[in-house]
Amino acid sequence: MMYAYDREYLEKSRTALGRMLDFAVYDLNYDADEFFGLFTNSKTSKMFEKGDFTVTVGISGVELAYRVLEESLSNTTRRTKPTYSADRSAEYWAGWALAYYQWVTTLSFAQITKNISIHDIIGLYKPYHEMDIRQFCDKLTELYHSTKRNTNLKTMRLNANLTQRELAKLSGVPMRTIQQYEQRKKDINKAQADTLEKMACALSCAITDLMEKEMGLRQTP
Repeated sequence: MMYAYDREYLEKSRTALGRMLDFAVYDLNYDADEFFGLFTNSKTSKMFEKGDFTVTVGISGVELAYRVLEESLSNTTRRTKPTYSADRSAEYWAGWALAYYQWVTTLSFAQITKNISIHDIIGLYKPYHEMDIRQFCDKLTELYHSTKRNTNLKTMRLNANLTQRELAKLSGVPMRTIQQYEQRKKDINKAQADTLEKMACALSCAITDLMEKEMGLRQTP
């Protein structure tokens, strides 16, 4: 299974993102969704998603928050002395858990939060902070699917102005199979390589464009 970046950076990345969100909310008094919106639109976010060590392990969560603000607001933000609570906040946990989800799915933070808000993720703190991280991932995937109406296959088919019947004729893949993938009754990630290749060729796209990155998390180590 492919991950967003090397596992050796993962734990520090999770700590940095959790601390960043906690600091932004409790010390800088930002709304969680507002601040994370600045983060997802920043170059720093794109570097983080690829595991660039200068932002995942090279700086603290507090420094990460300031970097996002200075990049997003184009000015130097007045420095505030951070406070450290004895217990991890729900915001800290949300950032910490979300960093794992991004790592294992390779989705961008923007893709994830387009469908699920940070406030929604924070709302999962109870009871998921006491559970295995894979249970959180399964729940987030469930929420992602419920808000993401179309599969990648359907999106690519619609973009190509093709009906399911037309795609079936062009690709040689049975229309019923295409319907099952689009309705998520079958996992397209487990489709045979030649089936994916036929559909991708008919749609003039890459096989990876048809894959659902957020699926199949239960087997994640």
